[in-house]
Amino acid sequence: MSSVIRPVRAATSIGVALTTALLLAGCGALADDTGDGRRAVAAFYPLAWVTARVAGDEWQVTNLTAPGAEPHDLSLDIAQTAEVSRADLVVVQDGFQPAIDETVETNAGDAAVIDAAEVVDLMSASEHDHEHEESGHDHGDLDPHFWQDPLLMADLADGVAEQLSEIDPGQASSYADRAADLRGELESLDADYAAGLGSCARTTTVVSHEAFSYLARYGLAFEAIAGLSPDAEPTPADLARLQDLVTREGVTTVFSERLASSEMSDTLASDLGLETAVLDPLEGLSDETADEDYLSLMRENLAALRKANACS
Repeated sequence: MSSVIRPVRAATSIGVALTTALLLAGCGALADDTGDGRRAVAAFYPLAWVTARVAGDEWQVTNLTAPGAEPHDLSLDIAQTAEVSRADLVVVQDGFQPAIDETVETNAGDAAVIDAAEVVDLMSASEHDHEHEESGHDHGDLDPHFWQDPLLMADLADGVAEQLSEIDPGQASSYADRAADLRGELESLDADYAAGLGSCARTTTVVSHEAFSYLARYGLAFEAIAGLSPDAEPTPADLARLQDLVTREGVTTVFSERLASSEMSDTLASDLGLETAVLDPLEGLSDETADEDYLSLMRENLAALRKANACS
């Protein structure tokens, strides 16, 4: 699948130019500053992970969303803006982080820009998601959380490899090889999910917010307390419906997630006498998961889902 590149206007601010010249790399780089000067910037963890895996050691890849930060609420400081200004490649997901969209639009200069939302096929958001638009994080008619699907992550890797090859034709075969290797790992992960969730005593899975719908193709039905954004507030009708569903389907576990408050999940579980567990949305790393990566966290999620749904 081809990556989609959209031109971005260069900034004219003298302050931005001076800042770019003076500030050193930072902001959660995924590679040491030991390459040949090639720089890529990615908006948040899944995009940064794919970019770093495909780019290799020749590139310095910077994740604009620092470990522990909630991606939806990110605002960029001067140093992060400078990272965008001097990048050769910027990988974003349009509409997911408005502050980054605005910064890239005005500061990315001559960088190539990949919009993951145009590289992969996003699924439609459900009607339930739109009951929570008052949160201020309206993602429109599409569910942005594609990284829950390993095969879509492989599609993103192909798009990144294609664009890196246009920037650096001399290493095109290396980028293609790394993307192919990564696709193999992601296809193996996909097979593990299909096998691991293929036979479960329960399929209804209650989660804190609507971030896991891409996993439904493995046979689970996800019911969210909140909408597409982690800070969306459920209505009394939402909670009443969930309580009826939990009783009817024999649900035993309510999942909270890292990087967001567990208050809603804890309250629902306490009211209904259910267990709680953590399902990582993989939007970013935390202090607790600093030594993990996308693959290991996805496998931890698989184990948690198998346990909660009594899968054989």
